[in-house]
Amino acid sequence: MEKRRILIVDNNDELRAMLEQVLQELGHEVVATGDRTTALEREDLDEFDLIISDLTEDEHSGTQFLSEIKRKRLMVPVVVSSDEAQQPGIVKAFKMGAANFLRLPYNKDELRDIVEKTLSYKLRFVDDLKILPHVREKIDFELPSDVTLMNGVLQYLTERVAKLGLIKPERSNLFVALDEAFVNAVKHGNRSDPRKLVRITAELSAKEARFTVEDEGNGFNIQEIPDPCDPGNLFKASGRGVLLIYNIMDEVTYNERGNRVTMVKRPEGSLESELIEALTPDEQKHSQTN
Repeated sequence: MEKRRILIVDNNDELRAMLEQVLQELGHEVVATGDRTTALEREDLDEFDLIISDLTEDEHSGTQFLSEIKRKRLMVPVVVSSDEAQQPGIVKAFKMGAANFLRLPYNKDELRDIVEKTLSYKLRFVDDLKILPHVREKIDFELPSDVTLMNGVLQYLTERVAKLGLIKPERSNLFVALDEAFVNAVKHGNRSDPRKLVRITAELSAKEARFTVEDEGNGFNIQEIPDPCDPGNLFKASGRGVLLIYNIMDEVTYNERGNRVTMVKRPEGSLESELIEALTPDEQKHSQTN
């Protein structure tokens, strides 16, 4: 692996010196400090490829350091080091986005393996994230009114959403909303007439997944559907599919005729979405808010 810049933040002088020596022997450029505040104040903090921080002296202080790294939206993976007594701190660190952890006492082979693995992951992960804000994929389907075809379409679209975006289909109920929209188009829109088509368009990006489902039916008056913002209406038989769509998706609009629905689902809050937000060019953010 090529030479990388690594920052060690550990207030144990002996452990810090040992880490520094081993990593230098592996060919890396190493900066070591025992003061977390000093480390956080470095103007070149985002230029490091890896940070190794201890949790051994004070679990809360160690995770606070990790929290500050996350708050600064730095694209630097953090490996925490700890002994078995600090297991709660390790779990908390992972929940806060730590990339890996080193066990004390240090094992040279394990240290080398974890450092190389984390650096390799960092290169792949950050490169992917730098591309994601610019990814746009448009998918079009034109199908006869046959509900048996919909499972394949649903499977394909949810896989693409999971691959290209940051929406987790299994946690967002996206499958349910899309299924309701497709079934409504086939059964209620086109009256299951195989001569009539259902047109499905998906526009996918890291920022949102936008779906349009259009049938060739006469449409309906959306005003006749019970208030989708009232959860009690979900238990009513009339318009239940539309209500589910409204309550699952972040944005739902119908055309005037009522035969085309546009549904938007956006990523939930996560470390990955925050990183993508940080990597999105300022001019692109501005255009998305207008």
